[in-house]
Amino acid sequence: MTNYLLRHLQVMLFSLGRLWRQPVASLMTITVIGIALVLPAGLFVLSENMSSLSNRWDSASQITLFLQKELTPQQAQQLSDELKEWSTIEQLHYQSAEQSLDEFRQLSGLGEVLDSLPSNPLPAIIIVEPSDEGAEKATIGKLVTQLNDLPQVEQAQLDMEWLQRFRSINKMVQRGISILAILLSLSVVLAIGNTIRLAILSRESEIRVMKLVGATDRFIRRPFLYTGFWYGFLGGLFAWVTLVLTMGLLSGPVSELAGHYGSDFSLHWFGGFLFLILPFTGAMLGISGAWLAVGRHLHLIEPS
Repeated sequence: MTNYLLRHLQVMLFSLGRLWRQPVASLMTITVIGIALVLPAGLFVLSENMSSLSNRWDSASQITLFLQKELTPQQAQQLSDELKEWSTIEQLHYQSAEQSLDEFRQLSGLGEVLDSLPSNPLPAIIIVEPSDEGAEKATIGKLVTQLNDLPQVEQAQLDMEWLQRFRSINKMVQRGISILAILLSLSVVLAIGNTIRLAILSRESEIRVMKLVGATDRFIRRPFLYTGFWYGFLGGLFAWVTLVLTMGLLSGPVSELAGHYGSDFSLHWFGGFLFLILPFTGAMLGISGAWLAVGRHLHLIEPS
C-alpha cells in the first residue's frame, strides 16, 4: 500500500511539473477554467446577498393606518396611546393630515397645485412597526386584520407586493444560476477533455512504446488524470482568488450606498465556503474531462 501511494504521489508531482514546464499554455487553460467557475460562483454570492437583504426588509415591515377623515387630533392621539399597549406592536408614529400634506408637497414639487385645493385630501396616518412577535409571517396578517377592524381606521395597509416580486425575481435568478452552472461545468469538462486529447496525441509515440514494453492502460491513464486534476484544481483556486478580489472591490461602494439609506448592510463573501467548494468542484470536473478524453482516445493507440 505504501508503494502504491508513493507511485501516485510521484505521478501527481510529475503531472504538476509538466504544467510548470509549459507556463503559458497551462496558464491560459487555467484562466479559462477559472473564469467559467467564477461566473456562477459570483452570481451565487449575489443571489445569497439578495436573499439576505430581502429577509431584512421582511423583518422591518411597516403597517400604515389611514385614519378616518372626521377623526380629531385628540381622538387620533388616544388611538395611538391604545395601540402602544398592544404586545404585537413595537412602536408607532402619528402623522397629522397637515404633516402628510407638507411631506407630499416637498416630495412632489406640486406646491402651487396643492395650495389651490379647497381642502386637504390626505388623511392622518399612524405608521406601525410590529414587534418580533407581530412580524412573524403567521401573525402579521392577523395583525393587519385586527387594525382594519378598528372603527377609527379607514384602511390598514401592508405593502408587501414589491417584496414578493423581488423574491420571485431572486428565485428566477437562482434557477438561472443553476442552469448557467451546469452549462459552464460542461464547458470546463469539454475544455479539459480537449486539452488532454491534444496531450495524448502529442505523446502518441511514447504511448506506443510504453504499450510495447507491457504498460497497462491504467498505468498510462494515470498521469493524464492527474493533469486534468491539476487543471481543475488550479482553475478553482484562480476562480476563488478572482471572486475574493472582486468582492473586495465591491464591498466598499456597497457599504457606502447602504449607509446613505441608514443601513449597516455589507456584502457576505462566503470566502471559506467557496474556498472549499471551487477547487474541489474544479478538480472533479478536471478528472471527468480527462477520463472522457483518455477513455476515448487511449484505446485507439496500439503498437504496430
